[in-house]
Amino acid sequence: MSRSEAIYHRVVIWILLIVLMLPLLATLVYALVLEWGATILPSGFTLKWVVALWSDPRFLIALWHSLLVCFGTLFLSLVLILPLMFVIAYYFPKLDALMNILILLPFAVPPVVSSVGLMQLYSAEPLALTGTPWILIGCYFTIALPFIYRAISNNMQAINLRDLMDAAHLLGASTWKAALLVVLPNLRKGGMIAVLLSFSFLIGEFVFANLLAGSRYETVQVYLYNMRNGSGHFTSALVISYFMVVLIFTWVANILNKGKR
Repeated sequence: MSRSEAIYHRVVIWILLIVLMLPLLATLVYALVLEWGATILPSGFTLKWVVALWSDPRFLIALWHSLLVCFGTLFLSLVLILPLMFVIAYYFPKLDALMNILILLPFAVPPVVSSVGLMQLYSAEPLALTGTPWILIGCYFTIALPFIYRAISNNMQAINLRDLMDAAHLLGASTWKAALLVVLPNLRKGGMIAVLLSFSFLIGEFVFANLLAGSRYETVQVYLYNMRNGSGHFTSALVISYFMVVLIFTWVANILNKGKR
């Protein structure tokens, strides 16, 4: 690559980065100003809105609800999907084509349509789950399924699953011992990618959370919707805080992933 091509590529990357960061920077500035109305420049800067947000017990509870539902969904998804994928990849590889069709079904049905059906099904006894985190975990599981399945499936194809299992069998390991001690550690990167993709998507989910739980189990997105008529500075502080929470969890996950050899 010539010097002019390298400079061109860097310029394009920096322009793209600036375009992507400008909305966040504008939101951050608006969250830190005292007042900014009819004047070109703000009247002053303050942390009042950020402090007010993080001092609000309702926001802290909503954030805890969002994290609890997201991590509960991810744990349930990994526990259920990993054994299923191993069985399909090792024993029934022909079923992979069918699974590729099934994992697309959650995107084929609009969330509003799914929510109406779920409300009718789970609003009465014996399974009155509407307004509880359990119905959100079930819905979020269907949303996370395509991301988790595709990321781990690509990882399984890259590590040559059958060759690894044959080598483990030659060394005297049983099938499930080889799966736990040989295959599972090699799926760490694919699992981490699946978790990060699913987490960033689930924590921003609004339709299911609003229709199936609403204020009875308020998440961050529902809290943001309920506070939409309040101060714009407060809402900007909320958006920036939400973004920073996702960024921190992503950064910690990357650090943990790099720390393991």
